[in-house]
Amino acid sequence: MKVFKFGGASVKDAFAVKNVSAILARFPNENIIVVVSAMGKTTNKLEELIDALCAQDDSKYTGCLNELKSYHWNILVGLFPEKNDGIYQTIEAIFEHLAQEFNKPLTENKSFLYDQIIALGEVLSSKILAAYLKNQNYNATWLDAKTIIRTDNKYQEAQVDWLKTKELCDQKVLPLLNSKSIIVTQGFIGHTAEGFTTTLGREGSDYTAGILAYCCQAASVTIWKDVPGMLNADPKYFEKTELLRQLSFKEAIELSYYGASVIHPKTVQPLQQKNIPLFVRSFLDFEAPGTIISSNAERDAQIPSYIVKFNQVLVTFSSKDFSFIAEQQLSEIFAALSSIKATINLMQNSALNFSVLLDSKKIDMTQLKQSLGQYYHIRYNENLELVTIRHYNDTILNQMSKDKICLVKQQTRTTARIVLQPKNS
Repeated sequence: MKVFKFGGASVKDAFAVKNVSAILARFPNENIIVVVSAMGKTTNKLEELIDALCAQDDSKYTGCLNELKSYHWNILVGLFPEKNDGIYQTIEAIFEHLAQEFNKPLTENKSFLYDQIIALGEVLSSKILAAYLKNQNYNATWLDAKTIIRTDNKYQEAQVDWLKTKELCDQKVLPLLNSKSIIVTQGFIGHTAEGFTTTLGREGSDYTAGILAYCCQAASVTIWKDVPGMLNADPKYFEKTELLRQLSFKEAIELSYYGASVIHPKTVQPLQQKNIPLFVRSFLDFEAPGTIISSNAERDAQIPSYIVKFNQVLVTFSSKDFSFIAEQQLSEIFAALSSIKATINLMQNSALNFSVLLDSKKIDMTQLKQSLGQYYHIRYNENLELVTIRHYNDTILNQMSKDKICLVKQQTRTTARIVLQPKNS
């Protein structure tokens, strides 16, 4: 049995859904669990819908809902020429449910509300894909992820209950594969013991594929992307990129931790525990070899990899009484950063200073100054870049720093991280 994961770009329109069908046709004798994301930019639009709901903005809510419905309806028309096909009624019922949400009393727990609504994007896409595959005579069925992925009650960032999820997979998924060749389910979604919908965090569909592969002892996982595999740099920012044909689990975890966007950071860990290989392949080119991630580390150091984070801010804290930055002071600073949900990308300390690098869009400097300004001098540099290079050399470091000011440099034997400021800023 294999697990295939298809992201939003791979099911963004009717042609893309047909392309998924063509991919599955290349594996006629396989049992496959298909994990699918919401179509196109549906999740973003549902987030706008949630904001309108919380603001009780009837006009904006209706507008977002109509856009979502029109988008999915166009996909349906391109896939199901018979207007009496039951999938039309199924999708209509979901949008009717969303329309009625506006008139219900608002819950105070916005994260709970978010999960109940945002998960419908994956429900829509999986319902449509499963119906299309059945129409194409695949031995396929739809399965509700809320019946198999058990989590805690931490909405928007739910943690998996692995023992219960394994038990539910044994009860519901494996027996179903005895009668069905293809199971279509949703990425990103789980459920609490009480039956409420949870989500695993943005981009969590990859993680769902890893969870199901682990619990069902899959032979492999394949993530189908619009790139030829894992590249050593983002082609949007680097002219010459190279395909990483083979990576170890450890190397993939390192790259995802530092910000490589192809693989969700949590995805690799359950696969590594059971030595289940992970393939990253192109849904645009079936013949391309892609990337294989496994326990084999032979090629990890052959090609340097580059990860760049833009719009960074370097914040430096100094005690007003010139005392050392020690454990107590660090604890205060970390608590303040945690309270405003700031994510630390890099940190460095000296006797009198402690510096952290943060995403500027995720930090409110006014709020941070109010929290810590009484005790610390707070200085910061904006519009910075964080460059992480795996398997670097001095020539590469010099090239990356050319025409820029290096504010921080950290190096280990395998990884260099440099914080750069353009000279004209």
